[in-house]
Amino acid sequence: MDCHARQPRREGPRPMKDAVIVGGGLAGAAVATQLARAGRDVVLIERTAGPTDKVCGEFFSREAETYLSAIGLSLKALGAVPISALRLCARGRVAGAPLPFEAWSLSRRIVDEALVQLAAGAGADVRRGVKVSALEPTSEGFRARLADGTAVDAGAAFLATGKHDLQGFERQSGLQNDLLAFKIHYRLSPDQTADLSRHIEILLFEGGYAGLSPVEEGRANLCLVVRRGRFTEVGQRWERLLDAICAESSHLAGRLASAAPCWAKPLALSVIPYGYLRFRSKGLWYLGDQAAVIPSFSGDGMSMALHSARLAAAIYLAGARAELFQRRLAGDVLGQMLLATGLSQALVRRPGQILIGAATRLLPSLMSVVASQTRIPSAALARALPKELTSRSGAPAPSTFVAEPQARSA
Repeated sequence: MDCHARQPRREGPRPMKDAVIVGGGLAGAAVATQLARAGRDVVLIERTAGPTDKVCGEFFSREAETYLSAIGLSLKALGAVPISALRLCARGRVAGAPLPFEAWSLSRRIVDEALVQLAAGAGADVRRGVKVSALEPTSEGFRARLADGTAVDAGAAFLATGKHDLQGFERQSGLQNDLLAFKIHYRLSPDQTADLSRHIEILLFEGGYAGLSPVEEGRANLCLVVRRGRFTEVGQRWERLLDAICAESSHLAGRLASAAPCWAKPLALSVIPYGYLRFRSKGLWYLGDQAAVIPSFSGDGMSMALHSARLAAAIYLAGARAELFQRRLAGDVLGQMLLATGLSQALVRRPGQILIGAATRLLPSLMSVVASQTRIPSAALARALPKELTSRSGAPAPSTFVAEPQARSA
């Protein structure tokens, strides 16, 4: 099946689209924007009808901010708050260190919506509030069948549905598959809000770990992962889990003592194949969490999603195939994926928590080192971004992307 990038848009009616993109999150909307600006006839399909909260740590590293700036989106203009330091709270002790880069915190509800609007403004045909029920290969590319009975034919298909699998395209297990995730926003008391300012806090507890950081409008985002067995021990109830965590972590208990939840209940995810990495594509362009699922807080998932979009756009527009993109992406993030997954596995087990807590108390700068090593590599960043942008991130100047000679026969 030939899934080449098609030629630039011609005048007159077209029998099919150049590309269909399933999923309007970070990766999907970003690649739609880039392809539409390059003159491609693109359809972006997003199952939600409007702004939506997602289970996410909502932490944007400098790399993520750079990728967004490259397509014209300013986190600061959207109301993001700066993050410049990290605290690790474990077994009644707190260790802190500055981040090796300035980061930002902003809810996915705001960022994802801004990206979808950016894609629409770039000329993408954005279809919202409709679900893709099937994605089928055809002689000329792919056909996306929608739940409303319509269909979209395209020469290429990009799958960017995040942590939710499309039927028939389920991901295999990852290296760490026994975690559940929860997320909820709080309004902390004024003194707790002030103390949390510019920090992201990682809190360790029996069977899991949490991230707490400020987001826009004076709120704080609490996002955590917990082993299934631990959640079963507390009766599979969010309230009991939170009580158990606060009983173990006086730091979090203090933060939430006078806090008001912004939602009646948290968002939750029950299937998260952390450590999953796709090496083959079979003609489909897999982006974001559909290509690589890096653990929350121990890795840089949003940068990885945006990197996948940037890399896919460059390779597609160069006329190369999805198979080359998938191999290139896997090579870019393999080291970071293994390190972050190993760290996450240690963070949810008592021996690992004890070791990590002791190490960071003795050498707080270790947290900065780990944060540096789980980012998108500078060489990969340089290949994907213009020189003036990568120089801001400390990456070497890139050269123009050239498809490998064997790409057309892969």
